[in-house]
Amino acid sequence: MEPVTLTTDRLLLRPPTSRDTETVLDAVQDPDILRWTTIPSPYLVEHAQSFTEQLAPAGWANDTMFTWGLFLPEGEDLVGMLGLTMRSAGTAEIGYWATKKHRGNGYVTEAVRAASHWAFTELSIDRVEWRAEVGNQPSLAVAERAGFVVEGVLRSGIAHQDVRRDCWVGALLPSDLGLRSTLPYLPAAP
Repeated sequence: MEPVTLTTDRLLLRPPTSRDTETVLDAVQDPDILRWTTIPSPYLVEHAQSFTEQLAPAGWANDTMFTWGLFLPEGEDLVGMLGLTMRSAGTAEIGYWATKKHRGNGYVTEAVRAASHWAFTELSIDRVEWRAEVGNQPSLAVAERAGFVVEGVLRSGIAHQDVRRDCWVGALLPSDLGLRSTLPYLPAAP
């Protein structure tokens, strides 16, 4: 698929390119991003180059991962990063981080809703899943504000820094955003 740019009331979501390598490298030096995400630590220039020049473009090209840099439109100041990774037919997993400077402004929540809406309407996704290590309160807050329903804890659900860790799991369905699913949904009886 050709890369897609999205806009919200306050953001420009565009695929990262080589011109963003230094900006991504600088942002990811934040200890909070390194603590809670599964990106390499320490995060070196070669990691940023590989991400902006190979991984992100390849994901778009082979329809496996759709990555956006979240920018303020005025000067394209980096606010964060967001990716949707295809997991199975009709299901994608969302991941995100915010730069320290722009945390607490609701930007990532706005981007999560926009990217999820795009996935539901353009990719025929019926479920966007979210996972975060238990204890990552900022990620949980974004997910809940975006409308995700936390479904439980997966024991040993993620690997981070060579350690298996428990993670929260949640999901957003098209109906949570007032949209139709591609298949009928029959929830479990109470």
